[in-house]
Amino acid sequence: MPSVREITVGLLRELGMTTIFGNPGSTELPMFRDFPEDFRYVMGLQESVVLGMADGFAQGTGNAAIINLHSSAGVGHALGNLFTAYKNQTPLVVTAGQQARSILPYEPFLFAERAVDFPQPFIKWACEPARAQDVPAAIARAYHVAMEPPCGPTFVSIPIDDWDQPGEPFAARRILAARAPDHAAIAECAEALNRAARPALVVGAGVARDGAWDEVIALAEQHQAAVWVAPLSARCSFPENHPLFAGFLTAGREAIVATLAGHDVVLALGGPMNLYHVEGHGPHIAEGTEVWLIGDNHVHAAWAPVGTAIVANTRQALALLLESGPAAARAAPAPRALPPVLDGSVMTDTFVLQRLAALRSPNSVIVEEAASSRGPMHDYLPIVAKNTFYTCASGGLGHGLPAAVGMALARPGDKVIAVLGDGASMYAIQGLHAAAQLKLPVSFIVLKNRRYEALHSFGRLFGLQTLVGTQFPELDFCALATGHGIAGRSAADAASLDAALAWSLAADGPTLVEAVID
Repeated sequence: MPSVREITVGLLRELGMTTIFGNPGSTELPMFRDFPEDFRYVMGLQESVVLGMADGFAQGTGNAAIINLHSSAGVGHALGNLFTAYKNQTPLVVTAGQQARSILPYEPFLFAERAVDFPQPFIKWACEPARAQDVPAAIARAYHVAMEPPCGPTFVSIPIDDWDQPGEPFAARRILAARAPDHAAIAECAEALNRAARPALVVGAGVARDGAWDEVIALAEQHQAAVWVAPLSARCSFPENHPLFAGFLTAGREAIVATLAGHDVVLALGGPMNLYHVEGHGPHIAEGTEVWLIGDNHVHAAWAPVGTAIVANTRQALALLLESGPAAARAAPAPRALPPVLDGSVMTDTFVLQRLAALRSPNSVIVEEAASSRGPMHDYLPIVAKNTFYTCASGGLGHGLPAAVGMALARPGDKVIAVLGDGASMYAIQGLHAAAQLKLPVSFIVLKNRRYEALHSFGRLFGLQTLVGTQFPELDFCALATGHGIAGRSAADAASLDAALAWSLAADGPTLVEAVID
């Protein structure tokens, strides 16, 4: 009879999961006996890096990625980026080793106690199979649950001695899980849009996940609706150079109310509209504004404080909405004011992003983790092509750098640019090694302000004028890049910045630019 390992390898091949991300320990090694030649193993030097790379890869391919971690300690290291994957709605199948079944009653060294409970609540489903022969079925179920909207991570704990046990053949199944919209509900939403005098759309990451970029453009143009980006959206869902693009909603109650007050009907698509980062008071929407929500995440629909929600695939819902044209012609909303052009006399993050926008291809892929520079990026680094912007939905650090590596693996024909804060980079700096080892054409752009600028901004919000332990001027990112096998250049003025960016963007391997900013 074939072994559990041989059956599982065949299953993974059928599911298109032939790239395995991992950082294994002793309890995982039997999985890799006679490793098949058509599979690829991507090693991360720390488990959070492994999760981040797999997250980027899964988002880039649209298929669940499989991960292999060490029991307990390894899973623990990965939890930060597991949380991010859960918030990103990224389909992942996380496997972790477990000690041999025969010694589990004796609490052996490096075993996992309550293995399936440990990664909760940031997984959709978890299992430690009752028998070795059930491992392939558990992985198959984990895959299907991960891929079912709303997508997310799943977890399977596998005892070390299961892989070599005999098993029975197991074939993959197909499950078509898209949520079809309710026609009556869509008709009611269409009626609200048609009677609106000043409609607006608010687009979230689910628009990108559902592949509804073109449909959102068509709906906005059909209704001459202003288009806002949902607070802290992790994907690009509308071209930011379009005449109907209005800007970005702030993650605060009063700010959202004030921004949308001029619209009588607001349709939020593919993600939460009322996402808050700071405490607020008063209403969640202005009086007289009618809100509709469409997205595949029933949890978002449940906790949304305002609006009528339709749980459905966004692209399918928009296709139905487009069948009902506007009741009357409307004037286009006023265009968004463009920011002033900077001359580079001062080396700021805003200037760096302005030059990056000028030098990069608009089809290059931006993976961002520079929280304190998100505002300048909104103004000076417009995203104009679909599937070209990714960031973490959780707000946790350590995702962006490895996610860029995974994205480059998933999309080998595209230039991937990681825009990173210096503090954020240090959460996952080991990810540079994977980029070097795999010779991936990633441009790592580190905005070096020598401190945790986001904390200083929030400190001012809370009335704190001095923060302790947030300065790190000694970090040398070119040296860190060299130490991981990547060439780096530092730039501290406009002339050296343009030269460094041009060099990095033209490279066919990994490079790092340290942009020293005020």
